[in-house]
Amino acid sequence: MSKTFRPYEPNQYFLMPVSMIEERGYPPSHPAMMARVLLYAYCIGVPSSRKIEKRLCEDIAFRVLAANNTPDFRTISDFRKGHLKALAGVVPAGAEAMPESGAG
Repeated sequence: MSKTFRPYEPNQYFLMPVSMIEERGYPPSHPAMMARVLLYAYCIGVPSSRKIEKRLCEDIAFRVLAANNTPDFRTISDFRKGHLKALAGVVPAGAEAMPESGAG
């Protein structure tokens, strides 16, 4: 049986959700969305789960990447802990590929 994730629709028409009420027991966030948000956060120097949660509500770039999903800091932290080895393999490879900007 396949796992059901929260909807992840980057090409959605509305930036704000039609309903702001979130039900209890809602399906987990989509792993592709979580990985994109974490990688973007690491690239711009925002490693804290609480700061990422805040950015998901306030920063338009985070909102676009997450397709207006707003996982809380515990969800972000749990995802990071559960996928630490996979993320560790991606972040250094991406950092090596970036050109040096000199902004230390």
